[in-house]
Order: sequence, then C-alpha cells, then structure tokens
Amino acid sequence: MIQLDKLMKSNNSDLIILDEETTDVNYGWDYNNRPIDKLIKYGILYVDKPQGPTSHEVVAWVRKILQINKAGHSGTLDPLVTGILPIGLEESTKVLSVLLLGSKEYHGVGRLHGSINSEKLNLIVKEFTGEIYQKPPQKSAVKKVTRTRQIYDFQILEVKDNLFLFKVICESGTYIRKLIYDMGEILGVGATMAELRRSQVCHISESDFLLRIHDLVDAVYLWKNDDDESKLRKLIQPVESALSELKKLVIRDSAIDSICHGAQLAIPGILQLSNNILKNDPIAVYSLKGELVSIGTAQLSSKEITDLDKGIAILTDRVIMNVGTYPKMWKNSDTKNNT
Repeated sequence: MIQLDKLMKSNNSDLIILDEETTDVNYGWDYNNRPIDKLIKYGILYVDKPQGPTSHEVVAWVRKILQINKAGHSGTLDPLVTGILPIGLEESTKVLSVLLLGSKEYHGVGRLHGSINSEKLNLIVKEFTGEIYQKPPQKSAVKKVTRTRQIYDFQILEVKDNLFLFKVICESGTYIRKLIYDMGEILGVGATMAELRRSQVCHISESDFLLRIHDLVDAVYLWKNDDDESKLRKLIQPVESALSELKKLVIRDSAIDSICHGAQLAIPGILQLSNNILKNDPIAVYSLKGELVSIGTAQLSSKEITDLDKGIAILTDRVIMNVGTYPKMWKNSDTKNNT
C-alpha cells in the first residue's frame, strides 16, 4: 500500500512548506486508516480482468458483490484481453478520468501470416514507434476517423516460427489489435494479435495491488459473516493511490469545506505544495491527513504561489470529498470566490 511519505512526493520532488498547522483529529480520517465503509466509498480496485467477460460486466459484478450504487472502470479491455482494470468505487469514480489520460503498457503475442526474418520485424517495429496514424477498428465504439497516437516504446521480445512476443507502451486510446494488423499490412504478409495483456496503467503495475474477482467475494464474505475486514482492506486501495504521480497541494482544515462546496483555492489556504507546479497543470489537493479533497487546475506556478500573499491558486474542477466531512469555516459570500 502506498505510504503517506510516498504520497506526499510529487515527481520525486519534496513539498515546499509555506506554513505549519495541526489537523483536528475529530474530522476526517488518515487516508490509510479510514473506517471500512469510508474506504469503500473512497476506494479503488485494481482488478486482474480474466478472458471472457466485458469490462462492463466486471464492473457490474463488483457493484453486486460490494452492494454499492456506483462503480466505473478506467479504460475498456476487450473480452479476450486480460490485465489491469482499475475500478473506482462510489466517489472514486471521479478520478478515473486522470487514469484515462495516462500511458498504458501491454504484453502480447502476434501471429504473422507469412515468413519474415527477425531483422525485418525489428525494423518495422521502429517505424511504428513515435507518433503514428491509426483508424479505430470497425467493431470499436468510437468514431471511425484517422487520428494520431503516441507509441512510446515498442519491442519484440521473442520470435518463434510465425509467432512473436511483444511489449508496447503507448498513449491511452491506442488499439493494439489494429497496431499489429497495420504492421502486417506494411510487411506484406498480414498479422493478427493472438493474445494481449495490459500490464500497467499510468504508475500502477501488475506487481502492485492486482486482485481477482473471487478474492473480492471471499473478502466480503469474511467481512459480512465473520466481522473480519482485514482481507477486504488489503484489496481495496484508497483513492489517493491513483493520483500519487500528480503534482499536489496540502491545505488547511479550515479551507476544506469551502472547496467541497465548489470554491476556488486561494493562496492563504495552502500549507504545502509541489515545487514544480506550472500554470494549467492538473493538481491534486489534499488534507493534512493525506485525504484527497479535490482535483483542480493550477492558475499560478509554484514560485508565484510562494512569492504572493493572495490570489486564486487552483480552479476546482472536481470535488472528491463529501460536504460536511470537515466543519464549515467560511462565509456564504466567499463560497464561489475563494477560501
């Protein structure tokens, strides 16, 4: 599980401390020690999706198992594709768009329809690295128009007869099946994808927190029937784990409820901040207990926030924390303006 000291880092940079203040233990919870009902409300599952079901079916199973009203996934996997499927629970569905923007890593097996030597195969892979043009396949749900996608890394790991094992790190929204098909067309022999597994989403990899659906069933049974929540706590990750790579701010307790009501974050409400914030960067806003309060867009750089005494630092885009988690400490006339 991601620890607080790791969470409170941003791109390997320590936070700048503008002011020091204590947090009231009577409100909120340390993000790693929420009561189980709050962990579910602000939790994410990193499911190891099996072959067969659709991504939507897996989400429906999770809702039924946990008996919750809302869940959603980040990045559809085809029924025959396996691997990481992040599923946000309740309030955590609001952060899934951040994961959708990140890079993805896949391992797969391709099949050539004719004989091609390894040297030529490795050369063609280089042509499909960098910015490529790609038209979504006919069976996809998106508009069938040619668009560009970034292939950050494309490697042939092993070749045996007409089969080749590959690894791809790519921009979100890249169709790997179409990538292999297009390679085959350029090679002149044709190629299809035989197997595919998503091995990483943003910073979340297979070695982190992957769970299988039957593990979740077992954990919920122990919780409901034996009052043992230990296994469920190991499976459900706090929402904060999804955003540990975002630049961040830590704010005063007194600023939290106004943000939860949609206010913009002004400089006086900030205690700590990443030292490399630039204007228009996406920003995660945290409480002193490490709880995710909101996601916003920087209006000032780290240097400007540090040098100025007042002004709007962050425009609030998405509120994660529920209203009333911390007490109201603002005037009504200030709600839409700043903290």
